[in-house]
Amino acid sequence: MRDPKDPSPHATCQPTGEARVLVQGLRDAVPYIREHEGHVFVVTFGGEALDDPATFERLIRDIVLIADLGVKLVLVPGTRPQINRRLENAGFPERFHQGLRVTEPAMIEPLTEAVGAVQFDVISWLSARLSLASGSGLAQRVLTGNFITARPMGVIDGVDLGHTGRVRRVDVEGVRDALGDGSVVVQTNLGFSPTGELFNLRSEDVAESMAVALGADKLIFLTDPLDNLPTAMSLAEVEGLLDDPKVSLSTEFQLHLQSAVRACSKGVDRIHLVDREVDGALLVELYTRDGCGTLITSEPYERIRQATLDDIGGILALIEPMEQAGVLVRRSREQLELETDRFVVIDRDGDIIACAALYPFPDDRSAELAALVVHPAYQGGGRAGRLLAFMENRARSLGLKSIFLLSTQTMAFFRERGFADESLENLPAARQAFYNLKRNSRIFRKWL
Repeated sequence: MRDPKDPSPHATCQPTGEARVLVQGLRDAVPYIREHEGHVFVVTFGGEALDDPATFERLIRDIVLIADLGVKLVLVPGTRPQINRRLENAGFPERFHQGLRVTEPAMIEPLTEAVGAVQFDVISWLSARLSLASGSGLAQRVLTGNFITARPMGVIDGVDLGHTGRVRRVDVEGVRDALGDGSVVVQTNLGFSPTGELFNLRSEDVAESMAVALGADKLIFLTDPLDNLPTAMSLAEVEGLLDDPKVSLSTEFQLHLQSAVRACSKGVDRIHLVDREVDGALLVELYTRDGCGTLITSEPYERIRQATLDDIGGILALIEPMEQAGVLVRRSREQLELETDRFVVIDRDGDIIACAALYPFPDDRSAELAALVVHPAYQGGGRAGRLLAFMENRARSLGLKSIFLLSTQTMAFFRERGFADESLENLPAARQAFYNLKRNSRIFRKWL
C-alpha cells in the first residue's frame, strides 16, 4: 500500500490473476445474492457429516455465510450413524424393515441421547461461527424447538415399527416467527404426538415436510459424493432414474431422490443435491449460474422457448461477437425488436445461452434458418443440434417442406445433419434479392 504522505503519482492498479477471479466471482454472485435474500432454504445433511470435524467446520462456515447474506435457513441434521453407535453400545441389534428402523420402547433413551448430542454439536458449531461473523462475541440467532408433531408409522407387512414415526404437522407459524427474528432454525429428527409419545423420524422426511409446509424456495441435501448425476434433472427424469433397474444408487441417494420427487410434486420449486465433502460446493451451487451439484425441478432448468422483448439484450450479447467477426449479418436492436417472434432461445435459469431464428417463405413452402448461436461456454453440449431440431419441427408445423440457410464457416455442422449444397437460383425470389455477393455465403438446404 502506498504511503499517504508519498507525493509520487498514484500508480495504475493492475489486479493480479487471483484478484481478477475474485472480481468476476463477485460480479457473478451479486444477482444470486439479491435473488436469494429473504427466501427460505431448508438444508439437511446426514449424521456422517459430523464424523469429519474439518469438513463439517467448512460446511458450517458456508452455512453461516449464506445466513449472513440474508437467507432464512432451516437446518435438519441426520443422526443415523450416531443412533447406530449408541444402540450398538447399548446392546440393541440393528433391525430395519423397508429401510425404516424398528424402534422399540427400550431404545428411546439411547436414541434421544444420540439425537441430543448431534443437536448440541450443530448448535455449538453454528453459535461459534455466528459469533465470529457478527463480531459481537455473543452466541445468537440459533434456535431449536418442538416444531414437529409426529404420528406412528404403524404396522407394515405385519411388522410393528414401534416408535418410528412420520411427520403429522409442522408448526409453520412458530418456524416463521423464529426465521423472522433472524434465527437459524435447527430441527432434529424427533417428534412428539399430541399425547406426548416420542417418535424417531427420518431426517429426509422432516426436511421434506418442513420445506413443503413453509413453502420453501429450496430444499438442499448435502450428500455423499454424487453418483455421476447430471447437473440438472426434471421431475420426470428423477422418477425414471428411480424406476430403472439397471441403475444402482446408494440408500442415501434413493432416500434423497424420493424426497425430492415428493417435495417437487407438492410445490417446492427447486431441490439441490450437493457434495458436502467438496469445500465451497454449497456456495458455488447457490451463487453461480452453473453450480456444482444436481438441481431437480418440476420445470426444466434449461429449456427452449419462444423469445420475448425481454430477451433482446441476451440475444444481442450472443450475436454481436459473431457479427463483429463477420460470421453473422449485423442486426440492430430495432430490427430484433421487430423480429422477436422469429427467434427462439435456450433459457438457462434466466440467462440466454443460445438462440436461433426462422424466417418462413410460405409461397415457396420453405424457411430460412438464421442466427443459430450458442454461447462459447456452452458449446459442445448438443444445444445447437437441439435448437436445429426444434426449428425443423416448427417448420413442419407450418406446413413447410424445407429449410435453407446461408453460412460462411459452419458448413460441416449442417452437412452432418442432412443439409446439402443449394444454388442461389433455387432460393425464394425475395431472398435472392438480399443475397450479399461480397460475403459469398454457401447455401444449404434440408428437405423435411
